[in-house]
Amino acid sequence: MTHFNAENKLSNSKVVMTSLIAGAVAGALAKTTIAPLDRTKINFQVAKKRYSTKAAFKFVIKSYQQEGFFALWRGNSATMARIMPYAAVQFTSHEQWKRILHVDTGVAKKYEKQRRFLAGSLAGITSQSLTYPLDLARARMAVTQKQTYNSISEVFAKTWRTEGPLALYRGYTPTILGVIPYAGVSFFTYGTLQNWILEKKVFMAYSKGSA
Repeated sequence: MTHFNAENKLSNSKVVMTSLIAGAVAGALAKTTIAPLDRTKINFQVAKKRYSTKAAFKFVIKSYQQEGFFALWRGNSATMARIMPYAAVQFTSHEQWKRILHVDTGVAKKYEKQRRFLAGSLAGITSQSLTYPLDLARARMAVTQKQTYNSISEVFAKTWRTEGPLALYRGYTPTILGVIPYAGVSFFTYGTLQNWILEKKVFMAYSKGSA
């Protein structure tokens, strides 16, 4: 069966540009949509409160009543400053790792599935490593009072001054250990299903044409 890969029609520079733009837009839309849920999750992660669905609803309602509707999106600007470069780097680096490892190119068939998983994991490590301080800033802005931090740069400045530069990467190791299987499985599943669907369409089109 002929292996189909639409990316072969684009130059590498065009793949990089389209991946950067598409990744940034996709990340921004996804995170903005779930921002209230994300803020609720972070609140229970850092507060000494036991999670329950009832408590989560109470947190959302209390935030709305005390701070207004847009308080549910508090910290979302910091999230955008983090998720847009994160998603852009992740999707772009994934395409580049696929190219380096010859994933889905038809060049090397041996260990194709393993290389597909590895490309996803490396993309997750790359994007997480480059944007981790932004994630820390987003988390702190989401769960603190507005007057504590007025901007991302203020989070960086206060953290650097009071806790030291290494504090910007606090929790990095367990995060990376979680990213490796998460990104690997995500991109592996995406790539496997994508190829299966595309190849099935090509096969069906070929079958109809030869009928």
